[in-house]
Amino acid sequence: MPDSPQSKALRVVARRLDRAERALPGLLSDWVRHLRRPSASWIRVPLGILLVIGGLLGFLPVLGFWMLPLGLALLSLDVAMLRRPTARAIVSGELHWRRFRRNRRGA
Repeated sequence: MPDSPQSKALRVVARRLDRAERALPGLLSDWVRHLRRPSASWIRVPLGILLVIGGLLGFLPVLGFWMLPLGLALLSLDVAMLRRPTARAIVSGELHWRRFRRNRRGA
């Protein structure tokens, strides 16, 4: 049976979150690992919604636009409709970041 696009997107998001978790320092890594557990959806969904709202208000001094992708990544673990667009955005963002870094080294 071929993989569904939703399960493929969930694997992409999970792999990227695994990589981010490994790159984080100890305490933050533990916190992200706790949030990714299936039993933590009761905190993950409200936190994701708050981060998305904070990201939309990123022009205010205290909040930032960095909150929007983080909130969407958290929500994509629980909301199937967000998995594919989030996975696509993560992969695209990584590609653009690599190009940017390669161009900066060449300059």
